[in-house]
Amino acid sequence: MPYPFDCISDYMFFETELQHSDVILVPGASHPQLMERAAMLYHQGFAPFILPSGGSTPHVEETEWQYLRNIGILLGVPPEAILKEDQATNTFENARFSLDIIQQKGITPSRVILVCKNYHARRALLTYQFTFPPETIFHVSPVIDKTGVEKDNWFQDENKINYVMNELEKVGKYFRKAIYRIGRNDSKIRNNPSK
Repeated sequence: MPYPFDCISDYMFFETELQHSDVILVPGASHPQLMERAAMLYHQGFAPFILPSGGSTPHVEETEWQYLRNIGILLGVPPEAILKEDQATNTFENARFSLDIIQQKGITPSRVILVCKNYHARRALLTYQFTFPPETIFHVSPVIDKTGVEKDNWFQDENKINYVMNELEKVGKYFRKAIYRIGRNDSKIRNNPSK
């Protein structure tokens, strides 16, 4: 029997098929599962670089970037394959600063893999798509983090519900103004293609 909120599960929890990419992007967090997945994909040859992103946070002693980098090195990723972005404090900065680092490295991001928490996947993808060039193709490889939140259990526990619904609310907060601005510009272009 369908659950009344299956539409939320389907929207928030998803993954895509993976293909060889220019870089594996990891929005910062204090969840080792993120770098474990990124390292696995690196060793499988999906991309030549991993770019964890994240600055200082009370959840780790160092920056999120340093925390994730240390895990990657322990898992056999060569230090030179781990690019550095250690200033970001939110997902928009993760995306914007990561794009800056990639471009400084001389990489044109035509195809990237986004490794993120499973309940963060929708907001992370929208944020990176909004920030990166429109021709960039994203592949999403979500992980179950230390919270244990999954598509099949998020609605069974108040803490898990909070994680998912907070993310869903942030989608609206992050993109409400951007949707309006882009929608207005898009309708102007459609109504007057010569401009």
